[in-house]
Amino acid sequence: MKILVTGAKGMLGTDLVPVLEGEGHQVTATDIDELDITAAPQIKEAVREAAPDVIIDCAAYTQVDKAEEEPRRAFWVNEKGTENIALVCRESGIDLCYISTDYVFNGEKKGPYSPDDKTDPINSYGASKLAGENAIRKIWDKHYIVRTSWLYGKNGKNFVNTILDLAKKQDEIRVVDDQMGSPTWTVSLARVMSKLIQTGKYGTYHVTDETEGGISWFRFAQEIVRLARLESRVVPIKSSEFPRPAKRPKNTALDLVQAEKVLGIEFPPWKNVLKEFFTEEDA
Repeated sequence: MKILVTGAKGMLGTDLVPVLEGEGHQVTATDIDELDITAAPQIKEAVREAAPDVIIDCAAYTQVDKAEEEPRRAFWVNEKGTENIALVCRESGIDLCYISTDYVFNGEKKGPYSPDDKTDPINSYGASKLAGENAIRKIWDKHYIVRTSWLYGKNGKNFVNTILDLAKKQDEIRVVDDQMGSPTWTVSLARVMSKLIQTGKYGTYHVTDETEGGISWFRFAQEIVRLARLESRVVPIKSSEFPRPAKRPKNTALDLVQAEKVLGIEFPPWKNVLKEFFTEEDA
């Protein structure tokens, strides 16, 4: 397939592009210097030149806390930019794959969220990403909306790198133990996306590494420190002890059944994936 990727220099994009190319796809990788998704003429020109079969939209405003200070900027990128892409896809008959987030949910559900569960974001970032989802649904039916969570990779700011940095400097690190979710390696997500865009089975999907109902940030941090063979002690704390500008949902574990059924695969356990991430980093 011929694929146009936006946001290709971001944490996901830098792993997605080589995965797609490794599976034989012809990829045109763009980032904001070449393609600003809030500028519709730039999208049209990029599509004219690349003639893709699908656009994978990784470009996004992702600063969760800062979005509380500048919600208009978050919505401008995540809603208006996405709307621009959807309109061009409809005009050109191109499939669209949009990366969304677990933060479209309020976190009050006891078990994992399915793709059909009611959305109710509690912060500006989540609201802006949901607005992007809704824009796509209104404009173009040939879409894959992929919700994921707790992304980490070798590039960009993420929880794994933050914990590693802290654990190397401090004898003790304090990590929230009352927020549940599912870590996702960017490479894991990229591998699934490469398969999903070839199915023609459009809709909304949840894609994370398997946690069997979710784990806490504390448990995630413990495993990171253990695999890195660091001596720092990980101490559990309550969210109230670590206030942030943006509210975080208590539980955003995602139900993977629909995606696994469509693709005919089982997503790998999060501990195995994290170990693979460390193995690649050490290679």
